[in-house]
Amino acid sequence: MSTFNWIQLFGVPTIILGILTLVYKLLSKRIKVTSEENKAIKSGIQALLRDRLYELYRLCQNQGFANEYDRENFENMYTQYHTLGANGVMDSVRTKFLALPMTNLR
Repeated sequence: MSTFNWIQLFGVPTIILGILTLVYKLLSKRIKVTSEENKAIKSGIQALLRDRLYELYRLCQNQGFANEYDRENFENMYTQYHTLGANGVMDSVRTKFLALPMTNLR
């Protein structure tokens, strides 16, 4: 066998394998970074929703009532918060919020 045949036999597959390994490592790293970023974004959105839910509850509690718009807004935010993987922290706030008297004012 000539040197060229040996290079074809071992060199080309080795180069291809090296390139594929490098691509795999780069993609794996990018997937890990993206996953961590997604977790941070999810946690941030959850924190903002929790804050808004508390704020809306406090506002309506101080007024002594919740109007129809407030209830719709609260329920929508609560549903999204819960979908993100809520841990039950807001369940009691939701119960208290829904117990507030309701007005038909929008």
